Amino acid sequence: MIYDIVVVGGGVAGLMAAIEAKTDTNKVALITKGNIFKSNSAMASGGINAVLKPEDKEAIESHIEDTFKSSKGLGNRKNITYMCKRASEIISKLVRYGIPFDRDEKGNIAQRPFGGAGTNRTCYVGDKTGGAITQALIKKAKECGITFLVNTYVLNITKDKNSVCGVVALRRIDSTVLVYPAKAVVLAGGGYAGIYRGNSTNAQDYTGDLLAVALRAGLALKDMEFVQFHPTGIAKTNYLVTEAARGEGGYLINSDGERFVNELDTRDKIAKAILEEKEKGHKVYIDLRHLGVEKIEKKLPSLYSVSFNQVGIDISKELLEIKPVAHYTMGGVNCNMCETKIAGLFVCGEMAVNGIHGANRLGGNSLLEGTVFGELAGQKALQYAKGKEFLPIDYNDVIKDIKIVDKIFAGDTSKNFNAIRVSLGNSMFNDVGIIRSKSSLVRAFDYVKYLRNQSYSLHCINKERRNNVELVSILELRNALEVSEAVILSAKKRKESRGAHHRSDYEDQKEKYQKHILVKEIQKGFFKLEFEEKGFLNKVRDFIINKH
Repeated sequence: MIYDIVVVGGGVAGLMAAIEAKTDTNKVALITKGNIFKSNSAMASGGINAVLKPEDKEAIESHIEDTFKSSKGLGNRKNITYMCKRASEIISKLVRYGIPFDRDEKGNIAQRPFGGAGTNRTCYVGDKTGGAITQALIKKAKECGITFLVNTYVLNITKDKNSVCGVVALRRIDSTVLVYPAKAVVLAGGGYAGIYRGNSTNAQDYTGDLLAVALRAGLALKDMEFVQFHPTGIAKTNYLVTEAARGEGGYLINSDGERFVNELDTRDKIAKAILEEKEKGHKVYIDLRHLGVEKIEKKLPSLYSVSFNQVGIDISKELLEIKPVAHYTMGGVNCNMCETKIAGLFVCGEMAVNGIHGANRLGGNSLLEGTVFGELAGQKALQYAKGKEFLPIDYNDVIKDIKIVDKIFAGDTSKNFNAIRVSLGNSMFNDVGIIRSKSSLVRAFDYVKYLRNQSYSLHCINKERRNNVELVSILELRNALEVSEAVILSAKKRKESRGAHHRSDYEDQKEKYQKHILVKEIQKGFFKLEFEEKGFLNKVRDFIINKH
């Protein structure tokens, strides 16, 4: 099937892009790797930041300042300003789409505090905000007539010279490689925290597949060293204990019953403080008992239910043990207001670096960034596709992907790819986690290089092509290893501590490193890293920003 615009990714960014790109006369498809209800967006529980009164310039400026401050000098103030000013209209649009935001006693949208914020600006739906937004956007997308291509795994994009002409994808139901021609493509495939398997709030298949696709297409990745570790995951299951639990007044205490950190500080500081407590031999808990069961059931119903069902803890009466877990990734595809260097290819959401989060994301900004820039990407894709013709597709590229799939089915293997994924996750968490050093990064690099070589000897044990989960797992592993290497090399190059990136051998933040690191794949398996140098006008702008 041929579509005017293809959007890849079923989170809030992809859904917003598809909705904005759809008209009464064009064809828009939304591709998801799994089912349409599964995404990190759907799991985002705390809320979405917004100043609800667009005329309140002081409050908007405060949102801009908090966001830029959290970025540790690596945010783009112009783009941050665009997002913060657009926030009130995005909330209004979401309300029109049917999102039932919690209300105060006067009927106004309620807002709660979040870490790093100077004021209450986080709108929410209990502790299931992301799920509520996602479901409403899915309903809206279906009403618009968007085609959902579910259980479809994107292998690569196709280009004609430097213009996009479609995507190559694997139909999982029968392992068939297909081509979807398109005039414009929007990539919104989420982040890569799943490479920390076993130590992440992300599902194991969130391995940064589309970042690997972008690398193979010749695009640069940016800020890959900045991985945000959420301070509070349930210790036994990694399930996210929403920041709303602390926003509503929850305490963090150690096994001696002592509070040891400001619960509403930024996530990097809290995660590091928890890690230090654990290194002292202490367990760490979140204490919600003083809130009372009535408030917990009203404000944190999902956490109340999950805690009891997963680990048998009644959080209204008992302490819940927590630990830091990989949660969100600030790095991704280098772009400017969703535009890439490939004509007709746009990126948005967690996989895109639009200059919002820099070295550390402010809590409550992920859903906002996804919706604001998803909207923008869809609008730009629609505008680009108008009047364009479909470009020719080089089927030699498609044949390469067919041969890769056939080869994975053809051979035999004695290696366990699931064990490799778990081993990779542990290596990344231990050596490229909350605290890194040259020795740990070298150790991780050597191990990932070894695993990359091993990954090309993996084959499906089950040769049945219908719904073969092994095939996609092997492809995901190869992409995860490629992305992991980019993270490690970027972390090794940044010889300082900044935001979510902490080097024990370079504890200080250094002015000379107040710039981005770009990663390109110059040939298969070989990366080139460089600092993004600023032109004269950008240096003047940054000087003015820093003085401000």
